[in-house]
Amino acid sequence: MSIFLKNRGALPILMLNLFLVFTGIGLIIPIMPKFMNDLGITGGLIGLLVATFSLTQFIFSPLAGRLSDSLGRKRMIVSGMVLFALSEGLFGLASSPLLLFVARMLGGVSAAMIMPAVMAYAADITTDEERAAGMGYINASITTGFIIGPGIGGYIADFGIRVPFYAAGVAGLAAALITLLILRESRRAPAAASTAAASGEPGPQETGGLLSQLRQSVREPYFISLIVVFVMSFGLANFETVFGLFVDHKFGFDPQDIAFIITFGSIAGAVVQMTAFSWILNRFGEKQVITVCLLFAGIFILLTLLVSAFWMIFAVTFIVFLAIDIMRPAVGTQMSRLARDQQGYVAGLNSAFTSLGNIAGPIVAGYLFDFNLNLPYVLSGLVLLGCCVLSLSMRTGRDKTAASS
Repeated sequence: MSIFLKNRGALPILMLNLFLVFTGIGLIIPIMPKFMNDLGITGGLIGLLVATFSLTQFIFSPLAGRLSDSLGRKRMIVSGMVLFALSEGLFGLASSPLLLFVARMLGGVSAAMIMPAVMAYAADITTDEERAAGMGYINASITTGFIIGPGIGGYIADFGIRVPFYAAGVAGLAAALITLLILRESRRAPAAASTAAASGEPGPQETGGLLSQLRQSVREPYFISLIVVFVMSFGLANFETVFGLFVDHKFGFDPQDIAFIITFGSIAGAVVQMTAFSWILNRFGEKQVITVCLLFAGIFILLTLLVSAFWMIFAVTFIVFLAIDIMRPAVGTQMSRLARDQQGYVAGLNSAFTSLGNIAGPIVAGYLFDFNLNLPYVLSGLVLLGCCVLSLSMRTGRDKTAASS
């Protein structure tokens, strides 16, 4: 519990910001059908709205990561939360599809500003021994936000279809104010610059634009980890995007059945992240945890095609969500240990590759589902199993430390 309370409660503030951001993202789920009717937009346009958020986050994440190294974590978090509040308010005010797209683009930029800075801040204030616990708490706040967002949106919408977005905007401004007044800057710029100069390695300020950074990442020791991040995001987005349609078309599940399966699996993942994750990672190491989670996720996604009873679907899906929820912070921990003094830069690349997977996954899943409802899960399972083999060649922070000693 000391990690949760030290540094003047920095970790709870970081968790609050991410919780609000991902709760705000989840608000859109139960409300969009009404927006579709009110604004006369199609389901295809809804898909583009989802992709627009991730695409914008993907484009801006590496730049935002660099800025968190040069300008400071706190400044990026506060600015990102203000922009998040603005995007939610604009979405609530929108009376045309164009404004909806502008609001989602601003939301993507805000997520790009907040995510790398929060991840880098968590790495700044934790030791190697505490890193797993810190990343577990951070990812638990993300998972919890995704769980609670749709429920809050549906409940508040009883007071008006646009009220949930206004509420999210006010909450974002409040979180920005709390962060501004309480959170202390964690970045140690002089140490980072001197270390990079002494080692002859390029510092964050020497990197170019998005494409340049992506090309440069190929030569970095954490590149395979970034590929794992992309595949994980692609596979999960592929799995989640068509899950409701899959069980509805194949098994006739109603919305309550679907909500129960997804919510229970997500809650279990959040509990593990906040309690047992640190022990799991310290006991087995990042590489072994990531590899086993990829293996289980791939196998159990494929098993979804072979079962039919409700409780069997529930059990298989539970394992998939649990594996992903353990793997996500494990990859973040592994990369933070390799990043050394480029925490913000590497966290930005992490966010960018996550967004890229979140863009490609839903698009591919949708087209495959229209062709054959089983194909999205066949592809997702096989890709995750292939990545399991790839993960065996990953380097870890422990590997790098041993090599340099």
